[in-house]
Amino acid sequence: MFLAPQPRRNRPGPVKTKKNIHFEFSQDLVSEPLLYKINRSFDVVVNIRGASVTDQGGFIALELEGEQSEIDRVIQYLHSQGVTFGEGLGGSER
Repeated sequence: MFLAPQPRRNRPGPVKTKKNIHFEFSQDLVSEPLLYKINRSFDVVVNIRGASVTDQGGFIALELEGEQSEIDRVIQYLHSQGVTFGEGLGGSER
């Protein structure tokens, strides 16, 4: 007896969202792999929208995509690292 494959049912998956953020960091954090840690520790897609890093500090603008709870965890992590954080890309989209 041959059984036809059953159609997939559309099951609602986790709701993903995108959020633009930017942050500045001091000379103390220049050598810290912040983006690496975000990428390895959180279930988000990181899209770098802009960045400027010197020996004195840096600025990074990111688009984060994932579940809101994971994005919130990324933001908490950045705060815990002592960065100056803001929403938006930090340019004209502010």
